Amino acid sequence: MESDFQPFSARLEEGAAPLISLRGVAKKYRIGETVVAALDHVDLDVSGGEFVVVLGPSGCGKTTLLNVIGGLDSPSEGTVVVAGVDVSAAPAKKLAGYRRRTVSFVFQSFNLFPGLTATENVQFAADVAERSNPRQVALEALKAVGLEDRAAHFPQQLSGGEQQRVAIARALASGNPVLLADEPTGELDFATGIQILSLLKDQADQGTTVFVVTHNREIARIADRVIELSGGHVVGIHRPEDPLAPDDLRW
Repeated sequence: MESDFQPFSARLEEGAAPLISLRGVAKKYRIGETVVAALDHVDLDVSGGEFVVVLGPSGCGKTTLLNVIGGLDSPSEGTVVVAGVDVSAAPAKKLAGYRRRTVSFVFQSFNLFPGLTATENVQFAADVAERSNPRQVALEALKAVGLEDRAAHFPQQLSGGEQQRVAIARALASGNPVLLADEPTGELDFATGIQILSLLKDQADQGTTVFVVTHNREIARIADRVIELSGGHVVGIHRPEDPLAPDDLRW
């Protein structure tokens, strides 16, 4: 699907420093007397404009990886640097500004405001990111995900798939250089899922760094790079041998 929705351009020149850099990142939780490592000494560099698929089964650390990159969670060990900000050591005020201007999220649980319409939910992100003409940005983002005719509806009036698309439109409306999507096709039918993957791939082609967390190996075939996680460890990083366009996917 072609899209003229324009994000902030974050693509780096060849040879430039990575936009995202993780070194020795671990996230550990204590459950009674047991220490569980959701992430275990992860090293990773990602350039601006990459479309990255994070692949692995439930409980392998995929969502935790997104949360530490997004500044929603702090690592127990190691450093996370994104766009020059040391997220792992930033004070709360700086983290708030980082999340406002650098990263956008698509959560599995949508996290829409029930008292706001689809347009108002999306416009909220544009307002927070201080984009000019935020209402128009919101309407364009809803059109990009095929929901222009549902713009005045409240979340409870939308299907799960439509709510997911509003959440994706909200992430797009921020215009931030990093987009973190946790199972963005999980509530969508196949045709709509392909539409959304095409849109996300377009955003990467235009300069946004996109992370897509999924357990669906077929989706990994459209990635620039695939990061495989198991038990909190990175067990593989590779580029697809036979990359596909989103329209060529089948599952």
